[in-house]
Amino acid sequence: MVELMPDFLSRRRTKASSWETSPRIWGWSPGSYRSAESASCPEVENLEVKFNEIAAPGARYPLPEAVDPDVGVNSLQSYQLSPNQHFSLDVQTGDDGAVNPELVLERALDREQEAVHHLVLTASDGGDPRRSSTAHIRVTVLDTNDNAPVFAQPTYRVQVPENMPQGTRLLTVRASDPDEGANGQVAYKFRKINEKQSPLFLLNETTGEISTAKSLDYEECSFYEMEIQAEDVGALLGRTKVLISLEDVNDNRPEVTVTSLLSPVLESSPPGTVIAFLNVYDRDSGKNGQVVCYIRDDLPFKLEKSVDNYYRLVTWKYLDREKVSIYNLTVTASDLGNPPLSTDTYITLTVADTNDNPPTFPHASYSAYVPENNPRGASIFSLTAQDPDSQENAQITYSVVEDTISKVPLSSYVSINSDTGVLYALRSFDYEQIRDLQLWVTASDSGDPPLSSNVSLTLFVVDQNDNAPEILYPALPTDGSTGVELAPRAAEPGYLVTKVVAVDRDSGQNAWLSYRLLKASEPGLFAVGLHTGEVRTARGLLDRDALKQSLVVAVQDHGQPPLSATVTLTVAVADSIPDVLADLGSLKPSASADESDLTLYLVVAVAAVSCVFLAFVIVLLALRLRRWHSSRLLRAAGCGGGLADLFA
Repeated sequence: MVELMPDFLSRRRTKASSWETSPRIWGWSPGSYRSAESASCPEVENLEVKFNEIAAPGARYPLPEAVDPDVGVNSLQSYQLSPNQHFSLDVQTGDDGAVNPELVLERALDREQEAVHHLVLTASDGGDPRRSSTAHIRVTVLDTNDNAPVFAQPTYRVQVPENMPQGTRLLTVRASDPDEGANGQVAYKFRKINEKQSPLFLLNETTGEISTAKSLDYEECSFYEMEIQAEDVGALLGRTKVLISLEDVNDNRPEVTVTSLLSPVLESSPPGTVIAFLNVYDRDSGKNGQVVCYIRDDLPFKLEKSVDNYYRLVTWKYLDREKVSIYNLTVTASDLGNPPLSTDTYITLTVADTNDNPPTFPHASYSAYVPENNPRGASIFSLTAQDPDSQENAQITYSVVEDTISKVPLSSYVSINSDTGVLYALRSFDYEQIRDLQLWVTASDSGDPPLSSNVSLTLFVVDQNDNAPEILYPALPTDGSTGVELAPRAAEPGYLVTKVVAVDRDSGQNAWLSYRLLKASEPGLFAVGLHTGEVRTARGLLDRDALKQSLVVAVQDHGQPPLSATVTLTVAVADSIPDVLADLGSLKPSASADESDLTLYLVVAVAAVSCVFLAFVIVLLALRLRRWHSSRLLRAAGCGGGLADLFA
């Protein structure tokens, strides 16, 4: 399609001396004809021609014809077109003899390569001198949408950190379209992008700017690949690839997973026992994803790296449940990023008990005091042992080690409650028979195997005042007679007449004895030593004093309440034995409790007087033999005095 848009400018030239005129190119529009005689047609100097760039080679386009008023040889003879690779000139002669020049398209036009072509058309006559006229033809190539947009780069690459804020511009893609006007306007769109990635990016359709619509995460996706297309109004497309690489930022803390845990762990576990396996993972990469683990505080555990990101928690020394029964471990996992991020994982580990501690008593030995005459079955002592173990390992059973006391089994004296450790008396103790018991108590736990320990227990029987004083001398007669002590009439004050000897089977103050004169036939004549029991004259004997004196001596201990015993003494006042025998008839019965015995003695004495002297000697010898026997008893009891004192 050719559109001739003549822009004629009139130009007149003066004729030469021969009055020849040169050919003139007159403007005309296609489909119209203007005669050479028409003086109104302007002379053409410039022509404006517009061609569509899609015109096919071979297309012909008529040009304005030239008019030369001369005739013959001097008239228009030829047309010439300036050389051009796209256009040629073809002159056609019509049936009427008119010469019509045509512009022929030799090669296809490309506005994007050359938008305007400048041609010169020359019309020449055949005169002499030869005259010509030129017209400048400006061929404008009209644009058609024959070029697809082309991106500046076939592939766009960008590397950005993952922690960019939302809305950050990543890059700008640019496509150019050599067409002009609307044909050169380009719109950008995503052509190929993952459905999950599509919401993460924004593309400005006009500028080609790609920005983030959401925050990016290296750990979810570290590389994004997409295709961008540029489209013009003619639906011609251009494509390019966009490759977005994320740089890892240390924005993830290490994750620690306890894959297995042995809890509780036996306290007897040897060092090196594996307690737990831990898996450590950091979603970051590089140094940001390299993790080291360690345990805080000084604990009997350590971490050993196994394979890859696995650690094992092991013991490095023996555990002791009795010191620490529960461990609260803090495992810290820290990456090597800058700054480093760390995670604390808390593990509670229970230590299981083993029977490694025997029961122990607070003291190495015990002593207890049991009052005598205790009731049978009475609780006399309680022992408690401690076992730091737990459960059955700490359940304690008490027992008494079997023994014999005076060939009697210990189990007949005491028993112990196996659960409480309370000791009970199986019989009433008598201090005068048993003063102490030595025994061993065993405490055993219920572990497997059981452990035990022994402790010594001494039971001291505490004396009670349950025995009255026992008078050893003077002994009570066994033949119904009354013992007689002699006191010479010439005895001075303080003369030792006799000594009352008594013992108390009790002990302590219960056996502390004191003597006192309870009753005397002649008050003030005799005195009794408070602690010695010695009977002495308190004054000299007088003639008026009776030949026979009766004394009642009381012996009392210091127990609570006090117990006592009494003895009646008969003292004969005479210088010799015959005097005693002579005066026996005049002796009157004593007002003692044994008056019948005294009467019997008096009767015997009267009978003896009437007997011969030999019978008296026999009786006297019998009395001396009795006294000698009493002295033997006193010496055996550790008491002083005796027949020697009696006859001193």
